[in-house]
Amino acid sequence: MKSTVEQLSPTRVRINVEVPFEELKPDFDRAYKALAQQIRIPGFRPGKAPAKLLEARVGRGAVLEQVVNDVLPKRYSEAVIETQAKVIGQPEIEITKIEDGAELAFTAEVDIRPEITLPEFSTLAVTVDPIEITDADIDEQLQSLRARFGTLTAVERAIENGDFVSIDLSATVDGEAVEEASTTGLSHEVGSGQLIEGLDEALVGLKEGESKDFTSKLVAGEHAGKDAVITVTVQSVKERELPEADDEFAQLASEFDTIDELKDDLKTRVERVKKVQQAGEIRDKVLEALLEAVEIPLPEGVVKAEVDAVEHDAVHGFDHDEAKLAEALEAEGSSLEEFKKDTKEAAEKSVKTQLLLDAIAEAENTQVGQDELYERIIFQAQRYGMSPDQFIQQIQQAGQLGAVFADVRRGKALAGVVVQAAVTDTAGNTVDTAEMFGNPAEEAEEVSAEELATVADATEAAEAEAK
Repeated sequence: MKSTVEQLSPTRVRINVEVPFEELKPDFDRAYKALAQQIRIPGFRPGKAPAKLLEARVGRGAVLEQVVNDVLPKRYSEAVIETQAKVIGQPEIEITKIEDGAELAFTAEVDIRPEITLPEFSTLAVTVDPIEITDADIDEQLQSLRARFGTLTAVERAIENGDFVSIDLSATVDGEAVEEASTTGLSHEVGSGQLIEGLDEALVGLKEGESKDFTSKLVAGEHAGKDAVITVTVQSVKERELPEADDEFAQLASEFDTIDELKDDLKTRVERVKKVQQAGEIRDKVLEALLEAVEIPLPEGVVKAEVDAVEHDAVHGFDHDEAKLAEALEAEGSSLEEFKKDTKEAAEKSVKTQLLLDAIAEAENTQVGQDELYERIIFQAQRYGMSPDQFIQQIQQAGQLGAVFADVRRGKALAGVVVQAAVTDTAGNTVDTAEMFGNPAEEAEEVSAEELATVADATEAAEAEAK
């Protein structure tokens, strides 16, 4: 087999492949063997009919077409390896020559990873907000903890923000009742904004047994996006009584003996959370600085595939009716045109980011250790409320295990850049990124292809250890 590459653009190539027919003999043998099992010819046992008789029955053209269809994916993959083309996306394959007994030739146009010139990471400089812990931050945490131990007591007064109510809801659109928007005995915290827009404002001031009408847009169902007249009826009103913030409460709600000790612990927790938030801000700003510093040609086919996937998922929720999607977007103050524009911009940034981080990972020889991969799998499984074993089986079936591996590698590559960048806060202090991101340059025990393919077995042990 002979293969060559033509560069069509910085992000696309044409791979030309020529395969002599003598190399296809094993493929013809497999095709004849399969046909012999399917076709019964008198005088021959199943699977034993000669190739000539099989050809006479189905025609040489049919056999040739079957062989060509079977060998194209394999020969394309071999050509990619032989030419060392860094392909991404799906190829567009065209057969250019079939000379029976002599040669098969085809071309494959496909997107590739562009060459990216990386900057000196030490020249990157970003500024982030400093970590500041106020008394209000600690009080907020203390209030949240007191609320967990609060009790609900019925009251005979008008509803106020923060009260807990039991309500009935009904709705009409153009005078007709909307059954799916009606409910009874619904519990709700007034002021939380978790239900229908305008509900909290309508509730404040009402008493038990009173009703009120207000107008709001429905967000789901047949009438999604339309104005509806909502009737809310109050069944009961309760207020939450909080325990006193004293030593007795500290002993009830924690392992500490005094309220001061509890507040010190809450301060430590707030600081930990703010460090995580600052680390996220640093990571995002360093990535933005990288994207601004590097020219990255975009593979159009890869961007289009990502856009198509997002748009397909969006319209799927509206029975693949784009007009219904447009109505829903207009109800939210947007439009189909804005949605398509935003989707394309997001896809372009996503593809740029992936290409950039992959290039950094390759340049820095970033490796992913087994523990790092398993840690991500366990974390993702917890997010979806699944066991690691169930999660790994699901992503294997979806062919997404490689994507998880790539995400871990990209995250580690970005961390390696962060620790080299100059990071200061707005007060002029240098931020110790090594404390947050560790040392990604430390060698990791690389995950082999075999280990990646059988990682499901290893997650069982990791799950047991996590428990």
